[in-house]
Amino acid sequence: MTVLVTGGAGYIGSHTVLALAEAGQEVVVIDNLSTGFSSALPAGVPLFIGDVADENLVEGVIAAHNVGSIIHFAGSVVVPESMRDPLAYYRNNTMTTRNLLNTAVKCNINRFIFSSTAAVYGNPERVPVAEDAPTRPLSPYGSSKLMTEIMLHDVATAHGMSYVVLRYFNVAGADPQARIGLSTAGATHLLKIAVEAATGQRAKIDVFGTDYPTPDGSCIRDFIHVSDLAQAHRAALSYLSNGGPSATLNCGYGRGYSVLETIEAVRRASGRNFATQYASRRPGDIMTMVADTSRIRATLDWTPQYDNLDTIAAHALAWEQKLLRERQPDDDRVASA
Repeated sequence: MTVLVTGGAGYIGSHTVLALAEAGQEVVVIDNLSTGFSSALPAGVPLFIGDVADENLVEGVIAAHNVGSIIHFAGSVVVPESMRDPLAYYRNNTMTTRNLLNTAVKCNINRFIFSSTAAVYGNPERVPVAEDAPTRPLSPYGSSKLMTEIMLHDVATAHGMSYVVLRYFNVAGADPQARIGLSTAGATHLLKIAVEAATGQRAKIDVFGTDYPTPDGSCIRDFIHVSDLAQAHRAALSYLSNGGPSATLNCGYGRGYSVLETIEAVRRASGRNFATQYASRRPGDIMTMVADTSRIRATLDWTPQYDNLDTIAAHALAWEQKLLRERQPDDDRVASA
């Protein structure tokens, strides 16, 4: 049967579609292309441009393509933006998923994988943070995802659906072969901003908060390579297809790097000493977030391949350099015209 991937033309979605297609899985994508790119999809993967809240659209795609599972990425993901416009996040993340789940129930879809976030934990009491830790989100983004988790649990209980919730930690990097990567303009991911600075597209990189009680004063994050995360989705689909019970799983590596350490990794990869500027803390930012990964490693057939910050930085840089080359004019062609 076919897998429907919502938001499959986006950053994480497109890497997951690629991983599924390479594994021989039939895939169909719905994406409104607000932050995604049709060019990020492998050849032959059908794309329907539209809103996953449109129940008629989704129901039609499910019927036409014999869909048996849904992997749901579509949504908004920027913490500071959610602080400024919370209602947009409750609409795009929570209300949209409500419509999608309603369609899934009507169409008897019984396997559902949801793209969630470590932001549901807020500032954890213990690090590494396990899946049974208290959930106290600090932003509407985290709250909107937690509400969706609760809704998914309730729907699955009522209608016999099996699900996997994957709580992402900090996703970074790009396809190792530089086929796809993070292309969204104005992206707020730390590694993306750093490689833009390293390639001369930014004059500097801002470090928000250097007075945290951490070794170097900056926030600490658990980075996971986007291709490893894509493989976690493939493994979650296999797990559900083989009858695995519903599960909520952290997606990280279980080690933390500070913002300043991450910037240094990009400097090493690029050989450039770009400028940094220190700024005050941002509302909604979490001080330290590192995953306890024991549950995902015990539950899924998943072994990370790129568990190295320097590797993640190098792949992110290679993709950014490719984007930059594609945006620049072909000097030889211009000169001969």
